[in-house]
Amino acid sequence: YSLYISITVYSQQAEREYEKIKSQLEGLEESVRDRCKKEFTDLMIEMEDQTNDINEAGIPVLDYKTYTDRVFFLPSKDGEKDVMITGKLDIPEARRQTVEQALNQFSNLLNSKSFLINFIHTLENQREFSARAKVYFASLLTVALHGKLEYYTDIMRTLFLELMEQYVVAKNPKLMLRRSETVVERMLSNWMSICLYQYLKDNAGEPLYKLFKAIKHQVEKGPVDAVLKKAKYTLNDTGLLGDDVEYTQLTVNVYVQDGGTDSIPVKVLNCDTISQVKEKIIDQVYRNLPCSQWPKAESVVLEWRPGSTAQILSDLDLTSQRDGRWKRINTLMHYNVRDGATLILSKMGISQQPEDNQQDVPGERHALLEDENKVWHLVRPVDEIDEGKSKRGSVKEKERTKAITEIYLTRLLSVKGTLQQFVDNFFHSVLNSNHVVPPAVKYFFDFLDEQAEKHDIKDEDTIHIWKTNSLPLRFWVNILKNPHFIFDVHVHEVVDASLSVIAQTFMDACTRTEHKLSRDSPSNKLLYAKEISNYKKMVEDYYKGIRQMVPVSDQDMNTHLAEISRAHTDSLNTLVALHQLYQYTNKYYDEIINALEEDPAAQKMQLAFRLQQIAAALENKVTDL
Repeated sequence: YSLYISITVYSQQAEREYEKIKSQLEGLEESVRDRCKKEFTDLMIEMEDQTNDINEAGIPVLDYKTYTDRVFFLPSKDGEKDVMITGKLDIPEARRQTVEQALNQFSNLLNSKSFLINFIHTLENQREFSARAKVYFASLLTVALHGKLEYYTDIMRTLFLELMEQYVVAKNPKLMLRRSETVVERMLSNWMSICLYQYLKDNAGEPLYKLFKAIKHQVEKGPVDAVLKKAKYTLNDTGLLGDDVEYTQLTVNVYVQDGGTDSIPVKVLNCDTISQVKEKIIDQVYRNLPCSQWPKAESVVLEWRPGSTAQILSDLDLTSQRDGRWKRINTLMHYNVRDGATLILSKMGISQQPEDNQQDVPGERHALLEDENKVWHLVRPVDEIDEGKSKRGSVKEKERTKAITEIYLTRLLSVKGTLQQFVDNFFHSVLNSNHVVPPAVKYFFDFLDEQAEKHDIKDEDTIHIWKTNSLPLRFWVNILKNPHFIFDVHVHEVVDASLSVIAQTFMDACTRTEHKLSRDSPSNKLLYAKEISNYKKMVEDYYKGIRQMVPVSDQDMNTHLAEISRAHTDSLNTLVALHQLYQYTNKYYDEIINALEEDPAAQKMQLAFRLQQIAAALENKVTDL
């Protein structure tokens, strides 16, 4: 009985604590609401210019090949240098024809279901075939089989049924699709990416692009520490600039060398580093061109003409402020550049190599690069000597710092309120079954429903988790966190920090579990506490709406897949993918041959013999077969 009393007291206490936090949060929201209205109005006026740019230049959606390259291979070990992205196969010219013929035969072999299933099973049984290798292998397979997407879907479906069987037998079906740890899970991610490209281009791309631009615009309106990568305007508490930095907005008039006689007005901050100013100028000057065609900030020179003289502006030079081992990065304020100043942007010539325009004494620039942590911009990091002192600082001092940090959290609320419309528009565009629903989504969700029924799974939570893991978490979160996978844009770390908070909110909206808020809850959960129940309902309604739609027949799905194959396969590096896939055959050659020789269907089709012939041709060996 006494235990019951103490539990009741504890739960009442927890309830009171929760209500207290809730009212504090509501108080904070009230206090920033007016500021949000003003900032939202400012943002909407400024975003109108952006919308005009979008109408004029269009949304910079990447072509299909670049999009699939980035989604499939950019996160790989080699990134942009990956052979699948560069398409450069290192084959001696004399052997090219032989190799290409053998790879085409290998392609035919992959189009034998018996061979491919054996191939995948054999690799997955190898201990050293890591999760990273499985993901990469699945992406190679996606490109190699892109010409026959109906067949690829059939393979994926077969492997998927096996995977489901394993989880159902092990009595833990909720864990299926939780991670991309099998070839088939990655095949599904890639399949969704392929099938939703056109939908991104025609429907969801615009609200996502506008959300990205709104975050970028809002972040750049305030100070951004170039060294700490922290901003005054952010949704992310760990990326929040904790100090109040005094700054003023300036409009500079920029003339571009060989770019006509008119100047271009550009809004900058007097606390911006010279590199930040260059980036803002490049952003404005080249806004009607895709980002990949813009010059890099380090390849241009910025000159200030206060009168008849000219001064080259640099992040670091002989005029940079020094304090012991610390050197401060130059800003417009440092050079005393005022509102309305005239700047000239020119391409860097041979005589203007970075070392020259930095005006450093010999060897000094090298020393700076060696010891980059001794450079600061807006907030000077705590030095080791200071750190020792602060460790001995009083508890009161630490509490005061925490209180100050919490005061700055109102900024998160302010930014959240300003961006709310853009976040809502994106969520509505991808979670509304009354709008266009891509056929692949309906087709796959129906497949999951059928399998749940077949395995007598009546638990709605399990089916909800499967759907969530196959679409929102596997596809939308990936695109939301990486806008450069679908758009020709550059995503700065400070913008990425805010996108991560929205992506986390999107993930939370897809879970059915209720999160009890407390003082220790992460700030992003507190930030979107009021909206999350609406978002959860959107997800539930979306899944229900899809269930009620007219089914997509196998024939319609195959026609849709055949159209994608026909439209895009020629642009992909299919031969390179086949060559890369063959490396796995080579690595596990004996194991694959043994598996093929033990399988009656593979024996009948002489698949082991065909693989031996291909191996002989590719490795330039004489064979007695």
